[in-house]
Amino acid sequence: MSEDVERESMEYDVVIVGGGPSGLSAAIRLKQLAAEAGTDISVALLEKGSEIGAHILSGAVIDPKGINELFPNWKELGAPLETPVTEDHYIMLGPQGDLDIPLFPFPKFMHNDGNYIASLGNVCRWLGQQAEALGVEIYPGMAVSDGVFDERGGLKGVVAGVFGVDKNGEKTADYQPGVELHGKYVFVAEGVRGSLAKQLKAKFGLNEGRDYEKYGIGLKELWQVPDEAFKPGYVAHFVGWPLDDKTGGGGFCYHFGDNYVAIGYVVHLNYRNPWLSPFDEFQRLKTHPTVRKNLEGGKRIAYGARAISEGGFQAVPKLYFPGGVLLGDSAGFVNVPRIKGTHNAMKSGMLAAESAFAAIQAGRAGDELVEYATAYENSWIRKELYGVRNAKPLLSKLGTFLGGAVGVFDMHVTNLFGGFSFFGTLKHGKSDAASTGEADKYKPIVYPKPDGVITFDKLSSVFLSNTNHDENQPAHLKLKDPEVPIKVNLPKYGEPARLYCPAGVYEVLYDDEGKNPKFQINFQNCVHCKTCDIKDPSQNINWTTPNGGDGPNYPNM
Repeated sequence: MSEDVERESMEYDVVIVGGGPSGLSAAIRLKQLAAEAGTDISVALLEKGSEIGAHILSGAVIDPKGINELFPNWKELGAPLETPVTEDHYIMLGPQGDLDIPLFPFPKFMHNDGNYIASLGNVCRWLGQQAEALGVEIYPGMAVSDGVFDERGGLKGVVAGVFGVDKNGEKTADYQPGVELHGKYVFVAEGVRGSLAKQLKAKFGLNEGRDYEKYGIGLKELWQVPDEAFKPGYVAHFVGWPLDDKTGGGGFCYHFGDNYVAIGYVVHLNYRNPWLSPFDEFQRLKTHPTVRKNLEGGKRIAYGARAISEGGFQAVPKLYFPGGVLLGDSAGFVNVPRIKGTHNAMKSGMLAAESAFAAIQAGRAGDELVEYATAYENSWIRKELYGVRNAKPLLSKLGTFLGGAVGVFDMHVTNLFGGFSFFGTLKHGKSDAASTGEADKYKPIVYPKPDGVITFDKLSSVFLSNTNHDENQPAHLKLKDPEVPIKVNLPKYGEPARLYCPAGVYEVLYDDEGKNPKFQINFQNCVHCKTCDIKDPSQNINWTTPNGGDGPNYPNM
């Protein structure tokens, strides 16, 4: 995968790709273990965002289970888990009315007692400060563009910091070939659908024998509201309208911090109707009276989107390969019915750190960290994912309401009887891309125009994500075949990229006579959600890393 370019190299014990909760927890735990053993271990962490937290987006209601293990005294240290949950609602929406469903039918682990509403970006910024204080070398703005492999084919490092290539692929006067960072072990913690993880899964066959990886798209806005609309600690999850029963997804509303309301929507990417626009469904959600009252008189101050891992237990790939391991969302450790993954991501980082530290102390390097997979098998991550393994397949097969009800029953049974389920372990059936139906089988959806008060368009939303890409660089969204969008996707699927993208990246343009369609990629708008890489029915779009530091800069998200 790595090109033949002469580069400087830097040597470390462990190189970590990604500054999210899993990568930062791994870095911190490595340094903690070294301090406890009275030794030293060199750790480098690379983050493609302009700073730690810049590309982090989550709801987020956080189970403190992970941070409790990493920093038992996190409250004294000032971790920004600032708002404990005080109200917990599960609301079914109709076109106008609602039904606030009592929580007692749901398994206890789906209740939010003891959890905290927070900005995951700010939590990661805080973790970054702790990591640096312990001696971790953090390099923000350093996108990893490739892997570096040893003579046996194992991963020995990564290439980061390539700059100065223009949009035609030519080197400019500012060209920098980047640097190779070598490690005895490389931790891949890129988040959902990371480009390096995608390559490594293919190279080492990490998905062989596993079920399809499944995803959702999560869209989020941050509002600041007046005192009369603010209820600190309020949590609500919404299902039903505006989606139909066959289309999985739902909304969330969290009140926290400085009169902030985090409002968002998740649409499962196995939806069939190619005319559906997740962004516009989110805008419709906000017009419902039950949802709208949380935003009245407020101001929208931030927007973002990202893909969410939804494959669960049966889709977790092989976690190790020669020279490295997969952590957090790169491994798919999200608990879908809980809508939570931060605690599992942090735990995975700690487990990987403990396995690698012991191996390095034993004089090992570049081999397979089988111990990490064993630790996962014996951890509460695996137990938690196994207990909810049928929730997503049941939603896909039976629809939101019947699938949700049967899923609740199944979760009670599996957690009561040590993992037993009457269904065994259900399969997902097909990929999200293959789930897309043909355009002529569905009626196009006409969405209402935004009012600029509660609902907005994509471009004004992207502005609030603080997204920026240097225009004089190669587009990081690569088409395997540039003719597919117009010759295949447009006549067969209506070219759904223009609809599923939440940032207006993809357009189909016509001449003055409404003929001669042309596919246009506005890569400058990209908020790095990876939805196109996942949902494109022809699997023709490949998301790669742009210049380091480019992309969104999310505040308090």
